[in-house]
Amino acid sequence: MRRQQLDIQLKTPEQIELMRGAGLVVAAALAAMREAVAPGVSTAELDAIAEQVIRDAGAVPSFKGYHGFPASICASVNEQVVHGIPTAAQVLREGDLLSLDCGAILDGWHGDSAITVGVGETDPALLKMAVVAEDAMWAGIAAAARGVTNGRGRLTDISFNIEKAIRKGGRYGIVDGYGGHGIGTEMHMDPHVLNHGKPGKGPQLVVGMALAIEPMITMGSPRTVELDDGWTVVTRDRSAAAHVEHTMALCDDGVWVTTAVDGGRARLGDLVTARQPAVKVPE
Repeated sequence: MRRQQLDIQLKTPEQIELMRGAGLVVAAALAAMREAVAPGVSTAELDAIAEQVIRDAGAVPSFKGYHGFPASICASVNEQVVHGIPTAAQVLREGDLLSLDCGAILDGWHGDSAITVGVGETDPALLKMAVVAEDAMWAGIAAAARGVTNGRGRLTDISFNIEKAIRKGGRYGIVDGYGGHGIGTEMHMDPHVLNHGKPGKGPQLVVGMALAIEPMITMGSPRTVELDDGWTVVTRDRSAAAHVEHTMALCDDGVWVTTAVDGGRARLGDLVTARQPAVKVPE
């Protein structure tokens, strides 16, 4: 079988700085939505908040109109894993687990990030699952940072470290068929980044790569099904799911998490590049 040739876009330092601008817009939109999450709030209201923040920053929502997607965010509740369509009819309830996925384009460059939050008083087991997913995301990003600085990193080193962190965190299903991706002048680009696998495989991790890292885990089976709306992905056993995501860029002295306000410093320490210029977070 002939192996598919990947078309991986490498960015210059100047282009990564432009991606940082888009990333901060996304970070601001997610922060505004996190603040607004409460019982009685509809996912359509959260979508409106995100779109307002994005447009006020001079950016464009990258999700809206993407292959016909009708909104600026994906809002996935409980058993919905990803790609949930926000609606006025979907009103958040006490104890829900909510994934908010948001993207923005600024000056032709993309940022893409997601958070999972509880609504009001939420089952601690569900909140723990969200923390495990976040820890796994950072483990994958750290593996990429180490791999690019030592010159020996491969794409599946990210996948392996994500899986290892999830397995360490508990008995969770790791959703297959969906994962991270390259990002830059388009939202979804080569390569696809699995959330599981053996290390040392795939393309070499090199300076200029930009990747969106996004673990998706469940309280039960990892098997999923797409609903009739053509977008919403739910767990087949209707167990709750968590989804988190950050966009990162690989530099010659580490990694820059372009959608994290601090660039990833708090979680990654010295693995983060020292070349980050000061960028004002959009209001």
